[in-house]
Amino acid sequence: MPSSSPTRPSVLILTVPHGAAHARAAQALLQALLQLDPTLSVQVEDALAHCAGWFRRYYNAYEIPLRYCPELWRFIENLQQSSRSTGPAWLYRQGAKPLFRWMENLQPSTVVATEVGLCELVSLYKRQSRATFRLVAVELMDFYPAWVQPEVDLYLTSHPDLSAELMAAGAPAEKIVCSGQPIDPAFLALPSRDAVRSRLSLSADAPLLLVLFGGGGYGHPRPIVSELRRVASPLDIVFVAGRNPRLEEQLRRLSRALPRARVLGWVNNLHEWMVAADLMLSKPGGNTLAEGFACGLPLLAFDPLPGNEERTCRWIERWQAGIWIRRAQDIAPTLQSLLNHPEALAALRHHVQTLARPQAALDAAKAILTLPPTQPPTR
Repeated sequence: MPSSSPTRPSVLILTVPHGAAHARAAQALLQALLQLDPTLSVQVEDALAHCAGWFRRYYNAYEIPLRYCPELWRFIENLQQSSRSTGPAWLYRQGAKPLFRWMENLQPSTVVATEVGLCELVSLYKRQSRATFRLVAVELMDFYPAWVQPEVDLYLTSHPDLSAELMAAGAPAEKIVCSGQPIDPAFLALPSRDAVRSRLSLSADAPLLLVLFGGGGYGHPRPIVSELRRVASPLDIVFVAGRNPRLEEQLRRLSRALPRARVLGWVNNLHEWMVAADLMLSKPGGNTLAEGFACGLPLLAFDPLPGNEERTCRWIERWQAGIWIRRAQDIAPTLQSLLNHPEALAALRHHVQTLARPQAALDAAKAILTLPPTQPPTR
């Protein structure tokens, strides 16, 4: 059952159960807001848990083309990139009626939307109810024109280039704050590399590759492991399978021929592994990228999901924060080249360090707390 609050929350943070980025950003914001003002009432909610059952199934149906027909999902994503909405307004209005009733009862003073569809839903509710709460849109390295809604009072963006895209789509510049992507407070005070390597029982000087499959453990491990076997230089490898026991077991079987490899499931100290690593191989999720930035860790982006993650790969290359590996057979030569040319790897790390925003959650929370109250609409 969705949680409820007997008192009116000062800040309601709405998220969705898609991947880990939205939930992690929401929790980081919650912690930052309470750090700045412990008297606040802050509530994080899965918005879809308050919507009609059929609408939840519709909203989650993106997983079907994503898994079984990526080209169809790419087509859908391209439509969303050229539209002011990610879906039909009438459908959103009908499916979110229970959410709207719940919000009307809750009466929050500020609502934070961590996903573009939620931004549309809350904008619809604010428009039709003439509510006076402040609406904050948190863009997590996932630009869509649908973020731009007249009801939004504050846009929090992850990078100046994403701010520019919002402005080009019509968002007022005075409503945009480039706070960076909110990440866990653990990234604010990182331990030293030597101390972490000692604690994790890693070699003091051998390069370490961190291979991530996201919180849900999504990806294709076989071609990755096959390519890593081709790397001639000494290399420690740590696979993190996330919350996917089947993937973890598959990785254990596949990596038996890699004597310097370790396989982990879900880890609570990912920041330590990122500090210890020299390179990261992963899908380019926004949260993974932001956390890697905070640790000065370049990304070898591989196997992006169609649509937004492919656009993120282009950002990575533009920012010189990593390399987009478009074909599996390029993993080994790309990695070997960086190991053979440490100056190239050092240049990547330098560019990544300039993008680090470990204090992003605090900066975002400050921007939220300094928002002026909105006035009731004139009738």
